[in-house]
Amino acid sequence: MINDVAYIGSYPSVTKIPSNAMPQYAFVGRSNVGKSSLINMLTDRKALARVSKQPGKTQMINLFAVDNAWCLVDLPGYGYAKQSKKMRNSWNKMVRNYLLGSNQLQLVFCLIDSNIPLQTNDLEFINWMGSNQVPFAIVYTKIDRVRKSKRPSQIPSIRRSLLEYWEKLPPEFQASAITKQGRDAILNYIADLSSAQMKK
Repeated sequence: MINDVAYIGSYPSVTKIPSNAMPQYAFVGRSNVGKSSLINMLTDRKALARVSKQPGKTQMINLFAVDNAWCLVDLPGYGYAKQSKKMRNSWNKMVRNYLLGSNQLQLVFCLIDSNIPLQTNDLEFINWMGSNQVPFAIVYTKIDRVRKSKRPSQIPSIRRSLLEYWEKLPPEFQASAITKQGRDAILNYIADLSSAQMKK
């Protein structure tokens, strides 16, 4: 489904990103949520995004051109406990300025670890996007790691936590970098949004 992926560059702020007409789709989540593995799975590239056992490795806004049709934006993860307060503030400024300042941003895929209860920083970030009218979808990652006995209740439990603050949830996807579950659904959704944008 994807033929070509080209690295555009890494940028410390939205103002440094070169302008182009391609729609942008950003991926963000808590550190160690499996973002790099998911990006590599979606693009069918083994090392497009750096996979590290140490959280917090992505520290710039990384852009990739996909089939010269849209840009995949790899944003730094949030919630890494060992980051200094200065680093966390820098992350907040860089990422939030991008989300509010990019004219080409179409959607943010917010990644949530399906193995654990909804974390406070996930909820805070999601609510911030809602308050600022940043369009987003939710991707439940590592779905293959959820025990079979917990699968019927795990995602609904996260949904219930979100619905305490939201009347209606945005689009949701379940994904696994191992089994490639969710790949077609996410890429088709991006294709549909891009097609609709071109018709405007």
